[in-house]
Amino acid sequence: MQHVATWKEGDAKWAYHEDAFAQIATHKVSLDPYRLESRRILACIKDVLPPSPVQRVEKASVDEVFLDLSAQIHSILLERYPELNGPAPYDDPTECLPRPPTTALDWNTDALVDLDNDETEDDDPDWDDITMLIGSEIVRSVRAAIRERLKYTCSAGIARNKMIAKLGSAHKKPNQQTIVRNRAVQQFMGSFRFTKIRNLGGKLGEDVVSKFGTEQVQELLNVSLGQLKSKLGDDTGSWVYEIIRGEDTNEVNSRTQIKSMLSAKSFRPTINSYDQAVKWLRIFIADIFARLVEEGILENKRRPKTVNLHHRQGGQMRSRQAPIPSGRPIDENVLFHIAEILLGQVIVDGRAWPCANLQLSVGGFEEGPTGNRGIGGFLVRGDEAKAVKHSLRDSDGHASDHGDWRPDKRPKTEQGAIQRFLSRQEASHGESDEDLSANHSDPDPMKGSSSPSPTGSHVQRPDDDEQHNVPQKSRKGDFAGSNAAESIPLRKAADVVEKIASNTYICKDCNTALPSDTKGEHEDWHFAKSIAAREKPTGSGGTTSASRVRAKDPKKFTSSRTNATPTQRRMEKGQSRLAFG
Repeated sequence: MQHVATWKEGDAKWAYHEDAFAQIATHKVSLDPYRLESRRILACIKDVLPPSPVQRVEKASVDEVFLDLSAQIHSILLERYPELNGPAPYDDPTECLPRPPTTALDWNTDALVDLDNDETEDDDPDWDDITMLIGSEIVRSVRAAIRERLKYTCSAGIARNKMIAKLGSAHKKPNQQTIVRNRAVQQFMGSFRFTKIRNLGGKLGEDVVSKFGTEQVQELLNVSLGQLKSKLGDDTGSWVYEIIRGEDTNEVNSRTQIKSMLSAKSFRPTINSYDQAVKWLRIFIADIFARLVEEGILENKRRPKTVNLHHRQGGQMRSRQAPIPSGRPIDENVLFHIAEILLGQVIVDGRAWPCANLQLSVGGFEEGPTGNRGIGGFLVRGDEAKAVKHSLRDSDGHASDHGDWRPDKRPKTEQGAIQRFLSRQEASHGESDEDLSANHSDPDPMKGSSSPSPTGSHVQRPDDDEQHNVPQKSRKGDFAGSNAAESIPLRKAADVVEKIASNTYICKDCNTALPSDTKGEHEDWHFAKSIAAREKPTGSGGTTSASRVRAKDPKKFTSSRTNATPTQRRMEKGQSRLAFG
């Protein structure tokens, strides 16, 4: 039985296969068992350490974590040495601390790195050594808990920053912890090749080796800062100068949630068809979705926003990305459909085969909404509904009628906006004298309805709504016979009628009731009609040639307000006359 679980081409679940090593071309290593145990180890570490904010744990990889023990060490230090709680000597915060009362430290079975050349073990320890000792005790208890609960051994490194601690964790293996005291940093760093330092093992490390002809930290320590800046640039040269001397300012990030998930396979030999690629996409999706379930995607705790596909053919790497729909749950079919679309886009671009490497990843994780409730959460049922109904009862014990209460309708007492607009339209519309006399034959504005609109439809009077609700004899003015309930709307109707009468103008020429604001326009219309009437011939003889032309086309001939002679009425060049009637 192989000790490594693998995904087999075409399978939907990883398993331990006996022939996995021989079938490396069609099998892919599954890290799911390692991720599961990694989460168990991380939970054990957090359980041993104090809770947040004292606890600061950063997950670096599936088998590596960083611990910031500064706050915990500080609290233990004050408990063991109460004299440190007092004020600074002479109230001067720059004054040095008193010498530690301890002259010898018990490092137990820890691996101590030798001190620098100018330091000896006979020197009394300082406070830095004591803090390292307390840190080693904490780490030893964490390793013991992992061993007891999960039966795993682990190594550790204790130092003043992340970079030295990482190098120290790999210094003595297996199942040991290495302590790099501040007085031993130079001795410890000098024994390494700087390509082992994080971020110096790639192209930057190769560039430093080519320009300075060495990869040993001890030899690079002799290079000045100016030389490093001149050959590597100001920023890179300064960073290399500090990092090989053990200076690292990166802090422990307590965020332990992942940012992305990747599943990939390098093909030897290469694959050459769409069907082969689709089979591997199935494996990638199953691998990623299993990890999404562990992240809480089914409970809507976290979900990714994008799917990325990377395809390598020869020396060319092509990438495609697509968003995951946010309005529906994520399952394997949804992810597989998106992956198929991305693969199709790569194939359409051309030269997709033979494929040497295929990678599928999801990223852009976001936290799911919290505190949401379904519609059922706002409803009450059964005993709870009865309790709510009981709470609505009056103090006298009678059921409240709040559920049947409806506000009374108020009578309409003002003219509506539509009626006011149409009234103005009718009043301002130019009509013939016959139409006006026909529509406004009743001089009493209290009886007649308004004139018809230009479209010919009837427009109700503003007080018609009230009059529909008034008894017939009340409309004739018999208010004495009505009861008290009817008197209120009748008084309001009378007020409306009085208001309309005060805003109405009655023309003395045509006896027509019109709104007061149209008085000037209506009088101008009568004036124009009178001028047109005076120009008509009154003699018994035949009409002149001008009269005959005027009779055929009266719009071409108009008259001024005075009795002008034909010579005075002659139009000059560029002039025109207004046509009335």
